[in-house]
Amino acid sequence: MEVMPLLYELKVPRWDFQTGRQLRTSPLYDRLDTQGARWMEKHGFERAKYFVPAGKDLLALDQSKTFYKPDWFDIVGAEVKCCKEAVCVIDMSSFTKFELSSTGDQALELLQHLCANDLDVPVGSIVHTGMLNERGGYENDCSVVRISKNSFFIISPTDQQVHCWAWIHKHMPNDPHLHLEDVSWKYTALNLIGPRAMDVLSELSYVSMTPEHFPSLFCKEMSVGYANGIRVMSMTHTGEPGFMLYVPIEYALHVYNEVMSVGQKYGIRNAGYYALRSLRIEKFFAFWGQDLDTFTTPLECGREFRVKFDQDTDFIGREALLRQRQEGVPRRFIMLVLEDHDTELDLWPWWGEPVYRNGELVGVTTSSAFSYTLERHVCLGFVSPPAQSGAPGVVTPDFITRGDFEVDIAGQRYPAKAKLYPFSSLFTQQRRRRDDMELSNFQGK
Repeated sequence: MEVMPLLYELKVPRWDFQTGRQLRTSPLYDRLDTQGARWMEKHGFERAKYFVPAGKDLLALDQSKTFYKPDWFDIVGAEVKCCKEAVCVIDMSSFTKFELSSTGDQALELLQHLCANDLDVPVGSIVHTGMLNERGGYENDCSVVRISKNSFFIISPTDQQVHCWAWIHKHMPNDPHLHLEDVSWKYTALNLIGPRAMDVLSELSYVSMTPEHFPSLFCKEMSVGYANGIRVMSMTHTGEPGFMLYVPIEYALHVYNEVMSVGQKYGIRNAGYYALRSLRIEKFFAFWGQDLDTFTTPLECGREFRVKFDQDTDFIGREALLRQRQEGVPRRFIMLVLEDHDTELDLWPWWGEPVYRNGELVGVTTSSAFSYTLERHVCLGFVSPPAQSGAPGVVTPDFITRGDFEVDIAGQRYPAKAKLYPFSSLFTQQRRRRDDMELSNFQGK
């Protein structure tokens, strides 16, 4: 009932519907609610924004609707700090989850046709990939786990549940030996983020959690506490160390209690999606529905390494990407770090702010967050060079690195440093090389 009446209303940032709430909830909802969770809604699913510590004024926080610095600033900052220095738990049960299986190679053949990245990987491997349309744009951005030779576990954003199902089903052959199932309701997903996540899981399982035995982007089915059949994955969707736990729903409360109990000695705490947002934006991670859409290609957002150009395998969007690689990209996803911006007094960037280069309008922001690590605001967005002679320009590295960028916030422009890679890119590249070596050695064993 709120959709039409509020269509043209000026909404404050992070605005949520007030009606139709508590429709879809995690099995941990009541437990998290009693621990101070403040809730947001995504595709009808309740998700924790942050957790109010005991003694805080709950009413004031619930009414902190502003375009300036919000009242939850310090709370989210503490959660981010815990993710970086200790360990946090984020309930991410709302994520879309599918299982695709077959009696033969039908599942692999379908995914190789749908996905831009290579899915013919060893069992247990996790592959980040896009499902593209004929234009090369993202119809779905997902992580795919090869559970067995002919079975795959597909993880997508919350608001992709209906769209992703329809896209896969549309391209499925009429084959009784190929089966697609939506298992979103079967699993509770716990994101265990931080350098002490390995210590917590080590005490709850009989499996070594060290990188040597559990490399990055790998999945094992194991026991946690007294619960078995837990799919543990060495990824966090944030760039921080840690694990995703996909827990059969009947074990959700037990696993959560065990993790929180053991984690006390390591400084564990709950965290919400605002902390997740800050972490992923400062790591330059693009999210579907916020930064990526059906018109965005992997080449435009720096994901050419996730496209199997070196293989003869045909996939949807391949021809469009080959043309774009040859002609050059007309726009580019970049990171903008604000300068001369007072977090306490100035209006914050939220999303949709115009971006200028050398005084010319060249783009718009798609998402933003305060980076508690950099102590500055970070915006993500797309920029395009002005058209020349009626033809769209091509983005070059010089266009990004040699221009003076500004972000317009409510009519006032703030200088910004433009980046094609996150500030931790050197560390990330070194870690990626290390992870690749570990995975190669692990598979060789």
